[in-house]
Amino acid sequence: QVQLVESGGALVQAGGSLRLSCAASGRTFSSYTMGWFRQAPGKEREFVAAINWSAGSTYYAPSVKGRFTISRDIAKNTVYLQMNSLKPEDTAVYYCAARYGVGTVTLTGRYDYWGQGTQVTVSS
Repeated sequence: QVQLVESGGALVQAGGSLRLSCAASGRTFSSYTMGWFRQAPGKEREFVAAINWSAGSTYYAPSVKGRFTISRDIAKNTVYLQMNSLKPEDTAVYYCAARYGVGTVTLTGRYDYWGQGTQVTVSS
């Protein structure tokens, strides 16, 4: 059974940094793409970043490009999201997700597995 467990969410001041982690288990993820999404109150869940597990190719939403970095540790089966220069508009619940293959990485409906989410709050 696939499990994705996020951690690292916190309250941080604007301009600060956080690193989110997503521990993946239950199968081999070498053929998967791992994504980070976020959902703010009253808004739809939106794509943040994704990484192809084997090739390491990365994809970013325009709103976070240059500030956020997605990476993975194959030995630890863990995906990270390093978030720098945080803004109040980054406040949301952040979710880790996994989908088989690559294809369109920005659509929530293309992902097969989801974590429970971790809260990130950025104060001004």
